[in-house]
This record gives sequence, C-alpha cells and structure tokens, in this order.
Amino acid sequence: MEVKRLGSEKLVSRKDGKRGSKGVGVERWENLDIWKLSDELAYRVYRITSKFPQSEQYGLTSQIRRAALSIPTNIVEGYSRRGDKELKYFLNISLGSLAEVKYLLKFAYRLKLIEGDDFKALLGGYNELGRMLWKFYEAVKN
Repeated sequence: MEVKRLGSEKLVSRKDGKRGSKGVGVERWENLDIWKLSDELAYRVYRITSKFPQSEQYGLTSQIRRAALSIPTNIVEGYSRRGDKELKYFLNISLGSLAEVKYLLKFAYRLKLIEGDDFKALLGGYNELGRMLWKFYEAVKN
C-alpha cells in the first residue's frame, strides 16, 4: 500500500489502484481532511441558520443547508465509488455547492441574518475548504 500526500490531504491507495481504508470501523472518507472540514462547516451552517426567522424556513434556510450538506455528501459519494473519473465528477459537484454556499452566506449577511464574526469565520472556513478541494480535484483530474 502506498500513501500519497496532497498538502495536508492523505490519500491511501493500494497496488490494485483502489483507494484503501486506514482504520477498522472507520469509513475511508472519514480520514479525509477535506471531508472533516466540510462536515464541520455544514454543522456550523445548520447551527447558525437555526437562528434565522421562521419565514425563511422554506427559503434561505433550506437552500443554504442543502448546499452546505451537498459538499461533504458528494465527497463521500465520490470517494466511495471505484474510479477516479467518478470521484472527479462528485468533487466537481462539491465545488459548485461550495460556490453556492459562499454566495448564500454573503446574501444572508447582507440581510443581517448572520452576525459579522460568524460570517467571517464561516467564509474563512469555506475559502480554506475551497483551496483544499480544488487541490484534491486537480490531483484526481491528473
């Protein structure tokens, strides 16, 4: 088994070309730093949007939550597939969802639904995730 590094991202691959697990009882994708960060950010989006007005429940709250959850879930789905072509496809969807979340956060901030400190922290986290996700996508693409 060979371990490849991509920045702080560790990718484990076996000689047969399939991505491998690094622990018993742990899903392979749970070892990915990009999944960990995207999961944490989605959790934080859920916590912050719980403070949005009830009138936004089926509007902005729902939209931003779905987009935020789309990032880690597409990483999970892509990484759980067999080939790099499929992984690249799902990482591409995650990148699109990331852009959507960033816009929706800015929009919610303009509406004063998110406080300045929360906005800066979330946006900073999503910017970092974007850099990591893009590097991972480029590595899989090549």
